[in-house]
Amino acid sequence: MATKNEYNHEHNPRMEWARHAPEVYKAMVRLDAAARQGVDPTLLELVKIRASQLNHCAFCLDMHTKDALAAGESVDRIIQLSAWEESRHFYTAREIAAIELTEAVTVLTDGFVPDEVYERAATQFEEAELAQLIAAITVINAWNRFGVTTRMAPGHYTPGQYNH
Repeated sequence: MATKNEYNHEHNPRMEWARHAPEVYKAMVRLDAAARQGVDPTLLELVKIRASQLNHCAFCLDMHTKDALAAGESVDRIIQLSAWEESRHFYTAREIAAIELTEAVTVLTDGFVPDEVYERAATQFEEAELAQLIAAITVINAWNRFGVTTRMAPGHYTPGQYNH
């Protein structure tokens, strides 16, 4: 059983990385803006939420679930996202392909992105859209790594507060 201190670490951020590496933060914001171009905003939030679930990034989960809700996403679809394989009926074929690709790109320790996962995404997205989607998945994974490593504290985000 975990001790109280093990549960409390997330409330003690290690550092304000953006303040100490402002040029990296600014570059990430620009990269995020470039990656989101041409990606459906609803799909983008689903991808960001799913990657953040897989990476256990509480800060990004807080941010992107709130942004998704503010944009009109349903509570049911957000809740079911962690079990999308059992809840496919909540999502379109295009969304499933994007979610599946998100998992493959995010969890590279399971092997390279399988051909069949890539091909399913390629049938749902034009090549330029797919390139943007891959960029968006890559960017949220980078944000997650900053958030998890520095233990950014969730619970204080207001929708629209940040651009990423």
